[in-house]
Amino acid sequence: MVKVGIGQDSHRIQEPAAGKTLVLGGLALKEDYALEGNSDSDVVLHAITNAISGITGKPVLGPTADKLCRAGQTDSAAYLKVAMDDLASIGYRIGHVSVTLECKRPKILPILPAMVQRLKELLGVSGNDIGITATTGEGLTDFGKGLGIQAFACVTAART
Repeated sequence: MVKVGIGQDSHRIQEPAAGKTLVLGGLALKEDYALEGNSDSDVVLHAITNAISGITGKPVLGPTADKLCRAGQTDSAAYLKVAMDDLASIGYRIGHVSVTLECKRPKILPILPAMVQRLKELLGVSGNDIGITATTGEGLTDFGKGLGIQAFACVTAART
């Protein structure tokens, strides 16, 4: 049996970064801005975590992530790990992940190979099982105008 989950997340750009680092897809990027939020605000990992929660029926972002954040765990990879553990507990594993980003900055193409590599490590899948696309949306939204970053993720999972 195959299940599909869809996730979304968005955060406003914080400029100047005020001691935070911009993190996307598990990558720390050298930018002079970051994303607002209590955690590292990694919209890519948050969207994937939400998609997995859609499969398991166990929300991670919200109460679980908030509790981890209050305890000092602000790395979104930790929240993703909770979702992955929930997925394994119901006997499923990820088959494919598709992510779409809407943003004006940073440019995604130059960091795409590193982001795919990091997601492979975090999700335990091959690079052929991860697709990432990006758009500015022709500047029609605040994301395309450079005021934030939005991510959508679609995850397929199959019974192990």
